[in-house]
Amino acid sequence: MMMTDQYLTPKQIVEELDKYIIGQYEAKRNVAIALRNRWRRMNVKTDIQREIVPNNILLIGATGVGKTEIARRLAKIADAPFVKVEASKFTEVGYVGRDVESMVRDLVEQSVNMVKAKKKEEVKEKAAQMVEDSILDALIPPMRSTPTKAAGYDAPYETGSEVPSSDEELNERTRTIFRQKIRNGELEDRKIDISIKGSGGSNVGMIGAGMMDEVSMMNLQEMLSGMMPKKSKKRKVTVSEARKLLLEEEAAKLIDMDEVKEEAIRRAEDAGIIFIDEIDKIASGGKKGGGGPDVSREGVQRDLLPIVEGTAVNTKYGVINTDHVLFVAAGAFHVSKPSDLIPELQGRFPIRVELDNLTKADFIRILTEPKNALTKQYQALFEAEGVNVSFSEDAIHEIAETAFVINAEIENIGARRLHTVMSRLLNEFLFDVPDKIKADTHIEVSADMVRAKLSSLVKNKDLSEFIL
Repeated sequence: MMMTDQYLTPKQIVEELDKYIIGQYEAKRNVAIALRNRWRRMNVKTDIQREIVPNNILLIGATGVGKTEIARRLAKIADAPFVKVEASKFTEVGYVGRDVESMVRDLVEQSVNMVKAKKKEEVKEKAAQMVEDSILDALIPPMRSTPTKAAGYDAPYETGSEVPSSDEELNERTRTIFRQKIRNGELEDRKIDISIKGSGGSNVGMIGAGMMDEVSMMNLQEMLSGMMPKKSKKRKVTVSEARKLLLEEEAAKLIDMDEVKEEAIRRAEDAGIIFIDEIDKIASGGKKGGGGPDVSREGVQRDLLPIVEGTAVNTKYGVINTDHVLFVAAGAFHVSKPSDLIPELQGRFPIRVELDNLTKADFIRILTEPKNALTKQYQALFEAEGVNVSFSEDAIHEIAETAFVINAEIENIGARRLHTVMSRLLNEFLFDVPDKIKADTHIEVSADMVRAKLSSLVKNKDLSEFIL
């Protein structure tokens, strides 16, 4: 994964995407350039840095060709705040208008979580030391009036060693030995009492809050949560459970949340990526004028426009400016065309990439090459039961051919068709393991087996259960 101080070159980004996505070179190339441009802009030394706006991308292609997968993998490579939203969600009653801003709030939330996780990693060692002290205090309090027996153990100094001259010395020696036991993992199952701070009013609900906007609602809830006292809760847990619970609490104490908020806002502004899927669902479908749902769709487009153009959005962590957020939109555009979007919104997605439909050759590569190829996924599932599965080259070709034919004759759902076909092919075996098919069995998937099991799938093209 790419760290913030070591950005990949466009060529390296494409190579990373190639590990998971077959073909679509043009789309990969464009997103790689867009991603590298984030780093280039941050390294511009002159005042023009603020003027360089990202080139938003519109991915056009049938379902199942890799649009969403490109965006998902891009976010992992970028190690940047990333949010995926469905444009069609904003056509629902009660969502049109103000809630379009929720995608930006989600981006900031994601950014805060990322920064918080990074800061927690930085203070992990110090927090672990504090947790060890807390566990030790629960086992052996620092001073005891009768220190010869602590936490159910006899005084643990060795026979022949010098007898402690005072209670304090014995207590300290006992604590040293128990600290070593904790570090060696000897007391992991020992039960201790610990105090954990409650969230203090996190479940505050507001009756009749429908007239309030989302930000006011969040601010009010946060204010009420802050006013309510945080109660400590006593729990009896094992040492290993206590370590997990206390580590989270101690790490949170060491983190400056104001610093986290500032860094998260800055990171979301400079490196944030928002992926708007199904943008074709809010296009008007070529109809001009009239009422009905098209009015609502155009309203959503107009609400999206200021966010994509660049505006200040109020979040519970502060105000974020969306001028430099990268927007990647995607749509199949079966019914509508990109030109059916309002001109202003079209202009905000200057880079348009058409993704290719998948061929039989692509299906063969999808089944074998990616790190998460379906054949590898099924092999891993069978391996969990101790069963070995292998696919002959002919079988792979037959599976790809079947998926391609069904896509051509019924409905083209791209690579998702392979899930249907593979499920149909292997479900019987998955059901029989481990009752009938025992561990150490080897299953060889041949072309004949594929034809036998999938023949009905190709013949009965109208059976809806197989259409997906």
